[in-house]
Amino acid sequence: MKRINIVLIGLAIAFGLFAFIKIQPSGAVVGTSVGNIAPDLKFNNPEGKQLDLYTNRGYYVLVDFWASWCGPCRGENPNVVATYNKFKDSKFKGAKGFKIFSVSLDQNASAWTGAIKADGLIWPDHISDLKGWSSAAAQLYGVQSIPTNFLVDPKGVIIAVGLRGPALSDKLATLVK
Repeated sequence: MKRINIVLIGLAIAFGLFAFIKIQPSGAVVGTSVGNIAPDLKFNNPEGKQLDLYTNRGYYVLVDFWASWCGPCRGENPNVVATYNKFKDSKFKGAKGFKIFSVSLDQNASAWTGAIKADGLIWPDHISDLKGWSSAAAQLYGVQSIPTNFLVDPKGVIIAVGLRGPALSDKLATLVK
C-alpha cells in the first residue's frame, strides 16, 4: 500500500512539474526586464471584479502604469488610445491580438474612473488597489515613475519597456502579420 501511495505521489509531482514547464517558456524567469516573464497582476477593476494579467496569455499586452493626477500620463493617453484603436483588430504573428492592461496608481476611485472616461480609455482591463505609490503592482514591477509600460508577448515574456509616443505603434507594426 505504501508503494502505491509513493508511486501516486511521484506521478502527481511529475505531472505538476510537466504542466509548469509546459506553461513557462524555456529558461525564462519572472521579472521586469526584457526577456523575463512578466509578473502576474491580480487586482480589482472599477466595478470590484478581480482581473488577472495571466488570463491575457495568447495576446500582445501593454501593461500600462499611469494615474489620473499625473500630467505626463494624461498627455500620453491620446497616444495609447490611438495605438489601441489602430491595432485592437489587427492580426498578429503568433498571437490572438492586442490588449491593454491599465494599472492606476490612484488613491481616489472617482478620480480614476473619471479619467478613464475623460481620456477615452475604452479597453476593458483597468485595475488598481487605490494605494498610490504604495500600490502592490507598482512595487512588484519596480515602477519609480509614471507613465511607464511593459509590452508582453503572447507567452507572457516582456519584449519592450517604456514605449512612449510613436515608439509603441512602431513596435506593434513590426509584429503584425
